[in-house]
Amino acid sequence: MPDPKIAFIGGSGLYDIDGMENRREVTVETPFGDPSDAVVVGEINGVEAAFLPRHGRGHRFSPTEIPVKANIYALKSLGVERVVSVSAVGSLKEHIKPLDLVVPDQIIDRTRRRSDTFFGDGIVAHVGFADPFCNELRRIAFESASLEDVDCHDGGTYLVIEGPQFSTRAESAVYRSWGANVIGMTALPEAKLAREAELCYTTLAFVTDYDVWHDTKEEVTVEMVIQNLTHNVATAQGIIRRMLAEIPDNRTCGCESALKNAVITSRELITKDAQNRLGILVNKYLNA
Repeated sequence: MPDPKIAFIGGSGLYDIDGMENRREVTVETPFGDPSDAVVVGEINGVEAAFLPRHGRGHRFSPTEIPVKANIYALKSLGVERVVSVSAVGSLKEHIKPLDLVVPDQIIDRTRRRSDTFFGDGIVAHVGFADPFCNELRRIAFESASLEDVDCHDGGTYLVIEGPQFSTRAESAVYRSWGANVIGMTALPEAKLAREAELCYTTLAFVTDYDVWHDTKEEVTVEMVIQNLTHNVATAQGIIRRMLAEIPDNRTCGCESALKNAVITSRELITKDAQNRLGILVNKYLNA
């Protein structure tokens, strides 16, 4: 079977993909521990793809506990080149309504306790992150979503909080003053680690609520989030199928060379342990 070149990471409410044929579960060992779950590989409309539930089947990991480094490393080791994540978010704008979809183009990091780089411990690298989502993949995601029965917003800033608690009203007001469009808990460090792994990455951010800034709306609850996200599972699966038909074989976005010139540690000082741990990411540059 060919390697899956595209993977989908499912968030709250999306723990599997319907209609995947020739399914097989792949258990991947990584230097960063076990991924959230076995990676499901199979064919969707004739295209080989991978699926990984971010929180594990049964929703076992909180946002802080998600083994993101293991997840991204596992997908990279399977040959994946593009990653589409699905997540639940709250809206920070009046015109972005519950059950809408946002395909963000920017991000603000308000996490506090998450390891967000593969590097360190003997090898240092600095990758560019000015545009945190792959523009090519993001465009395909928006165009595919526009053909589904959902109000879709092209672009916007996704503010990522640590969680697992939702925001206070004061925090929500501050985030709105910063110009953020939606708020969630899972796009980081996924986007940063995907960039370091030279994977194209985009997010389908499904709006479940108005956070807590909206005085006329009820307080955010888990029941509200899950009810609205479940409503959008079918939409997410439809978008996934449309994207698979539109993604080109070759990448022209630049994500595949994100680490070029990024490793600044002197080659002779990079330890064997560091090179063994990160060889899948850096060997094409270190051995050039």
